Amino acid sequence: MGVRIPYEAVLNTTKSAFLNLGLSEEQADMCAKIHTESSLEGIESHGLNRVPRFAEYVQKGWVDIHAQLELVGAKGAVENYDGHLGIGVLNATKCMDRAIELAKIHGIGCVALKNATHWMRGGSYAWQAARAGFIGISWTNTESCMPMWGSKQPSVGNNPFCIAIPRKSGPIVLDMAMSQYAYGKLGVYRLAGKQLPFPGGFDSEGNLTSDPGAIEESGRILPTGYWKGSGMAIALDLAAAAMANERTGATLDQENRGSCTGCCQIFIAYDPYLFGSEEEIQEKFDQRVAAADATAPEREGGHVTCPGERTAATRLNNLKNGIVVDEQIWAQIQQLAEGNLNITDISSVCVLDQMSQE
Repeated sequence: MGVRIPYEAVLNTTKSAFLNLGLSEEQADMCAKIHTESSLEGIESHGLNRVPRFAEYVQKGWVDIHAQLELVGAKGAVENYDGHLGIGVLNATKCMDRAIELAKIHGIGCVALKNATHWMRGGSYAWQAARAGFIGISWTNTESCMPMWGSKQPSVGNNPFCIAIPRKSGPIVLDMAMSQYAYGKLGVYRLAGKQLPFPGGFDSEGNLTSDPGAIEESGRILPTGYWKGSGMAIALDLAAAAMANERTGATLDQENRGSCTGCCQIFIAYDPYLFGSEEEIQEKFDQRVAAADATAPEREGGHVTCPGERTAATRLNNLKNGIVVDEQIWAQIQQLAEGNLNITDISSVCVLDQMSQE
C-alpha cells in the first residue's frame, strides 16, 4: 500500500540512509537526489524501491562505495572507463556528463563503461542529456532474466534502452525495458494488489497472464513485441560488451553476483544542431509531437501523449501532494536512516527480485 511523503522528507531521510551505509556527504547527496527524483517523476520501481536492494549489495560487497572511475582507453569521440563496481548512479552520471563534453568538441560523444553496477532508472541519464541540450542514448546489458522468444527458460537480459530528444517545449524521453513490463513494474503492481493492464508474461503452467506475482514466480516475462523484444535484448547485450570490451550477459550469469553486478553500459550524446539551426530543428520537433498528440484517442475522454510528456505533470503533482512510497519500502528506508536495518533484515523483506535489472 502506498503513502504520500513530502519531497524534502523523502530526500533527507534517504540521504541519511546512504550516509549510514558509509557514503560520503557528496555521494549520499547525489544518490538521494537521483532515487528521490525517480520516484517524484512516477518511477518508484527504480527510485525509492531500489534503496534497500542497494543497501544489501553494499553490505555484501557487490558495490564498492570507495571505487573510483578509471579511464582505460580513448579514440577520438569515444572513451572507455572501468567502474570497478562503484556506485552505479554516480558512475553513470559522470559517464553521461563526459559523453556530453565529448559531443561539445566532436558533435557526438560516446562513453563505454565496464565493471558497472545497477544504474537504477536508466532514463535518468537520457533526461540528463536532454536537459543539457543534447540527444541522449544509453543502454546496458544484464544477467539473463527473460526467456528468448520460443523458450521457457530465462536466457537473455531485460536490457533497457533509453533515448531523449531535447525539445524545448518538453523533452521526449523513451525509457524502455525489453519486456512488456519491467520486473520493477511487476513489483509495483503486486505491492498495490493490482493486475497488469495487459498480459505481461506466463504463469508456471505456461498460460499468458496479467497477474504480476505469477509472472515473478515463473520468471517468464513477455518480451516487448514477442520475438522483437528478445532479439533487441541480445543485440544490445553484444553491442555493449563489444564497445566496453567486457562481460556479456552470459558471463554475468556464470558469475551470479546479483542484479547488474559487473555489467557494461553505453552513454551517447550528440548535438541536434549539427546540420540545422536550433530554430528549424525545434520546429521539426514541435510539429511532429503536435501531430502525434493530436491523433484520435481510442476511447472518449482519452488523451494521446508522446513518451516523457506526462513526466512534468507527475512531478508537479507529487511536489504538491507528496511522493507515493510503498509503506514497506518506506519503513525499510527509515530503518536504514536510523541505522537499524542489517543485511539479514533486508534480504528477508526486500520486495525486489535479485535477478531483475528492470
